[in-house]
Amino acid sequence: KGLEIFAWCLMPSHLHMIISTKEKSLSGILRDFKKHTSRKIVQEIENINESRRTWLKRAFINAGKDLKRISKYKVWQDGNHPILLYNHKLLREKLDYLHQNPVEAEFVDEPEYYWYSSARDYSGNKGLIEVELID
Repeated sequence: KGLEIFAWCLMPSHLHMIISTKEKSLSGILRDFKKHTSRKIVQEIENINESRRTWLKRAFINAGKDLKRISKYKVWQDGNHPILLYNHKLLREKLDYLHQNPVEAEFVDEPEYYWYSSARDYSGNKGLIEVELID
């Protein structure tokens, strides 16, 4: 869909990304991303031995029960919080903030030790998702 991923960090309750697109609308890409990943998350909960399966499915059902556009499960919150990174200083600030999330949450001692983040790529290791490194 033309999405360029520069940085990302998946936390238990949220996702940070530094992304761009040249082709399609970013809001349309994010809408499609949420729709696709919602289906995949629910499928994965069904397929793996997840001890919180019942609780998670009930939470997803309750989140969408009053919304006509939701057929069964609502995984993501509505909207997103885009910030235009208009200069290199702001870009570096957000990149550092994003990668420090797992450290601040005390999941890891160093950002590059967190598997679900592009901090691995920025430390010279191979991450889970292909990213375009920011100088």
